[in-house]
Amino acid sequence: MFRKRGSLILCGTFLFITWNAILVLLLWGRPSPSQPGGEHGEVAERPTNDMMGDVLRMADTFEAELEMQKEILMQIKNQQSLWEPSNGNGPKVVVPRQPVIPVLVIACNRVTVRRCLDKLLELRPSAELFPIIVSQDCGNAETAEVIRSYGNQVVHLKQPDLSDIAVRPEHKKFQGYYKISRHYRWALNQVFKTLSHSSVVIVEDDLEVAPDFFEYFQALLPLLKSDRSLWCVSAWNDNGRDGYVDPGKANLLYRTDFFPGLGWMLLREVWEELEPKWPASFWDDWMRQPEQRRNRACIRPEISRSLTFGRKGVSLGQFYDKYLRYIKLNTEFVPFTKLDLSYLKEETYREHFEKEVYSAPVVTYEDVKQGQLKGTGPFRLQYSSKDSFKVLAKNLGVMDDLKSGVPRTGYRGVVSFISRGKRIYLAPPPGWTQYDPTWS
Repeated sequence: MFRKRGSLILCGTFLFITWNAILVLLLWGRPSPSQPGGEHGEVAERPTNDMMGDVLRMADTFEAELEMQKEILMQIKNQQSLWEPSNGNGPKVVVPRQPVIPVLVIACNRVTVRRCLDKLLELRPSAELFPIIVSQDCGNAETAEVIRSYGNQVVHLKQPDLSDIAVRPEHKKFQGYYKISRHYRWALNQVFKTLSHSSVVIVEDDLEVAPDFFEYFQALLPLLKSDRSLWCVSAWNDNGRDGYVDPGKANLLYRTDFFPGLGWMLLREVWEELEPKWPASFWDDWMRQPEQRRNRACIRPEISRSLTFGRKGVSLGQFYDKYLRYIKLNTEFVPFTKLDLSYLKEETYREHFEKEVYSAPVVTYEDVKQGQLKGTGPFRLQYSSKDSFKVLAKNLGVMDDLKSGVPRTGYRGVVSFISRGKRIYLAPPPGWTQYDPTWS
């Protein structure tokens, strides 16, 4: 089809040039009429009526042809944006437009932002498709100089309001969380409102990313846009420590009811919903409340595509020494854009997931802990209350905290992980219907 279109365009151009060349030759080559009886055929002082009529008819034809050729040239111009040469002498090919996905780096006073930026710049496949925007709070001069050193490789934004925030006396120690929330709001408004992007991947200045980080988000953007039961895509697995994930399943993805963060993608439509009610502090836990989540899920990987190296921060290393420092970062490039990811659509995924979980044999904690499971698995370990979940999770080494009743990585109450090489589903009884927000 495109070859035929190209031939038509070339033919139109050729006809335009040829027709006008013929007209010019006709006008120049037409013999001049002579006065009758003239001995030497002298040129007439005035044109005859026949000549005038011929010229007018030719002018009318010429004008009509010009209008037609103008239309052809306009069509050629309109098609030019779709056609680019594949090489210097090769045929024309159609190059489809791909969505631009900016990466927003939230920075403050860590000069180690260099480690984050170096990896992003090393791995990104295209500067045009993945522009890097660094939004800096805190006003730290040394960190600003590090960011500036990258020149036009990144866009450097500076959060203008560095003032302290008025908080209740008992929240004075949480001033940092208030400033982070203010910064997020400002930075996301810059991305979506000022720069007019339609999606964004958000990382913080203490994250390192996997080789297929960009591939992962590029492949999942269409699903995020089309499936309204999703509201984010995350690169992070909260229980993704080495030994708790299947190293042979780097391509395995999940739906989760828990908002993971730590390298995540957001659409402008969702931001327009969240921004008017954005919280003054603790934005990530606010995202995990039922009023914001609205029964929507996120996509997360079996093996994390991000790794945090920032032990020091406003959270004072909470969870870092016990869990986060041991998270396994994926090293295998998975060509997600070439895979069929339709299994992640809500109805298909839920049906398959519940069938796999609740057809798995029920085992005891002792069997799991002592490595006495028979067979390849998976296996189901059942909990019946908040306390039983927390005891089992803690003793098995997975994160035991709940946010608004949702366990980390949980989907319909089920937490999936590897224990001694076997897939375990820590699951509520069959017939689960909803989370209990009092489980926190």
